[in-house]
Amino acid sequence: METDTLERFLRYVTFDTQSNEDATDTPSTKGQFELARLLEQELLKLGVSKITLDKHCYLYGLLPANTDKTDISIGFIAHLDTSPAVSGKDVKASIITTPDGEQRIVSDGTTLLGADDKAGIAAIVSAIAYLQAHPEILHGNIYVAFTPDEEIGRGADFFNTKIFKADWAYTVDGGELGELEFENFNAAKAVLTINGKNVHPGYAKGIMKNSMLIAGKIIEVLSNEDIPENTEGRKGFYHLDSINGSVEQTILHYIIRDFDIEEFDRKKNFLQYLEHSINEQFGEGSASLVITDKYANMGEIIKQHPHIIQIAQKAMEEIGVTPKITAIRGGTDGARLSFMGLPCPNLFAGGMLFHSKDEYLPVKSLQKACETIIAIIKNTAEYNKKGIS
Repeated sequence: METDTLERFLRYVTFDTQSNEDATDTPSTKGQFELARLLEQELLKLGVSKITLDKHCYLYGLLPANTDKTDISIGFIAHLDTSPAVSGKDVKASIITTPDGEQRIVSDGTTLLGADDKAGIAAIVSAIAYLQAHPEILHGNIYVAFTPDEEIGRGADFFNTKIFKADWAYTVDGGELGELEFENFNAAKAVLTINGKNVHPGYAKGIMKNSMLIAGKIIEVLSNEDIPENTEGRKGFYHLDSINGSVEQTILHYIIRDFDIEEFDRKKNFLQYLEHSINEQFGEGSASLVITDKYANMGEIIKQHPHIIQIAQKAMEEIGVTPKITAIRGGTDGARLSFMGLPCPNLFAGGMLFHSKDEYLPVKSLQKACETIIAIIKNTAEYNKKGIS
């Protein structure tokens, strides 16, 4: 099984599936479709049924139950795209051994590796292959799905829960060995537009209103609040993501994150207060703010179904992995899916230093991700019969 999972991963990373946040179509890049078509053929060869690859590059499949006890159906989800932050083209992966003896898969340092989330894909497909090779392992219906554009926040936009009929699912998109996540940030995007007034600088006294200088005051105020560079754990932040400015107009793009819904609302209200203050000081219309909520903390949903976490914990322990229950300092498709009626915590895929040229994947972690999926499937069959013991 180890060789199978590793070979799949090394094959998948050769596809350039970097998503593009400036594109308006889904998928945002054609490389995602190329990988999806390969996976479609692999699932067909593995005997997966009800395979659907739709126009938006969502690939679904079903491994039918091989037992009469089919009350519960579960699913596993991974995403096809890699981060826009670093090139994913012409990935040259190799295996190195660290001084302490750990085998790691790395790129050549000119691209990311793509463990986020091709490690998740490889683990899921290899688990399906293992189950097909071992029909003595009894299981209920198992759904799989591979989605586009997760890295640009669109992974659940066209997800079809009428095709993917699992009672619950797991995204296999986490990092370090043993990670099990069922809380994530509440998230919003804020666009603050500062409107100034330009005039010849030699005659600007009392007339010019430099939007960049006004924006600078906002940046200074928010830099005294929580920012990513100074936060960790369950602490949220304001993150200045980009600036586009001139004397006439400056646009600030912020992302707002917090686990606590009351603190999340306070952050949004504070931005509204700053907008109001600018308009009072520099005249109505000097500032306009648009806040768009992106996703919510899935813990609100998952905590209503504790058995989903218990099954995953038990599965990890059975294969010698220590569960590390953490809160995601980011987002996941599972957050949105959980609010679409599909409770969906996140499992480790094993990769480290995502979204960078230093990204790596311990071979052991990749293997354990696959084993965890198989153990969850076994434990779900047991739960189906008698519940968690």
